[in-house]
Amino acid sequence: MTGVESSKSDSEPPATDWDELAPWWRATFSNGADLEYEMQILPLAAAHLLGCDRILDLGTGEGQLARRLVANVPEPGLVTGIDPYSGQLANALEQGGGPVYVQARGERLPFKSGSFDGVVCCLVIEHADEPDQVLAEMARVLAQGGRLLLLINHPVVQGPGSGFVDDRVLDERYWRIGPYLTEQVVIEEVDPGVPVRFAHRPLSGYINPLCEAGLVLTRLEEPEPPLEFLSDSFDLSLERAMPRLCLMCFEHRAGPLPVGE
Repeated sequence: MTGVESSKSDSEPPATDWDELAPWWRATFSNGADLEYEMQILPLAAAHLLGCDRILDLGTGEGQLARRLVANVPEPGLVTGIDPYSGQLANALEQGGGPVYVQARGERLPFKSGSFDGVVCCLVIEHADEPDQVLAEMARVLAQGGRLLLLINHPVVQGPGSGFVDDRVLDERYWRIGPYLTEQVVIEEVDPGVPVRFAHRPLSGYINPLCEAGLVLTRLEEPEPPLEFLSDSFDLSLERAMPRLCLMCFEHRAGPLPVGE
């Protein structure tokens, strides 16, 4: 996760301390602990980055995606995971697996322009304090002909105020959509005693900045949730029709690199 620092109003929720949450993250999501990651997120990311030789995993956390991507590259050391949190990176280094890890912020990537032909940001951008700067930096370090993969919680059906409603009074079950166009920052208790900061913005807030940086959107996917992940569903047919993820693939096809060092 990026969890970057920035100046913000006193009313805005603080950034999540991913150093403090590093043990929880490793136990809850890594090495097959989370079905959604294991069955959908990791295979999707790996498939879309096939053919990329130098890959940056921005917001690598404890490195499970970076470790999966090592199989995509021709030799060790060509997958780089970057994260600002030492606790997360300590877990990544302990598990090894072939990636190189760098501690740095997503807003100021310590790489030359065009350094990677594959860049992935997986369920990270929603936690960044300055997402536009993170998007600009990802575009800057992407080489011509390279691919940028952005995975986010689906902002239409998984945004603040959205979710399954079981109305026992009217005897209705439906999916409520929250205020989609309203950009907002909220704190969600994702597990008991685990508050996480999420910044919501509509799809245009991700696509337009990357297109303005010279990239082309080539693929958008809204995958059906894995059946096994919905084993406790109250209404399986409805919840399978509501995507949890949105995947966007961009390419840097031609023209000059985005300005920056």
